[in-house]
Amino acid sequence: MLVIFARAPPPDVQVWPGRRLLALADAVAWPAAWAVWLLGLSVPLGLAGQCALAWCGVASVRRALRAVLQNHRYHFTTWRWGRWLVVVLLFGYSLKLAVNLASWQ
Repeated sequence: MLVIFARAPPPDVQVWPGRRLLALADAVAWPAAWAVWLLGLSVPLGLAGQCALAWCGVASVRRALRAVLQNHRYHFTTWRWGRWLVVVLLFGYSLKLAVNLASWQ
């Protein structure tokens, strides 16, 4: 038996001056960062790498269009993933500090 749960779409966000430009920068920066990471790998990626780079380009264009044309529906990726990255970094630094303090005594 197949059960499908439909989630409600997220509510529209409040639009403020300058949001469209920041959304555009956010929309292009993440796929560009993935593309730079792919290009920086020292392993030959072959066709899979070329497809991934093409996906980065398509994702960048689609996200940019949504950020500019449907700004009230665009949610910032930096805020969504950046806060979790900061939590993980703080946890790592606290572990590093704890190990350094334990070895210092």
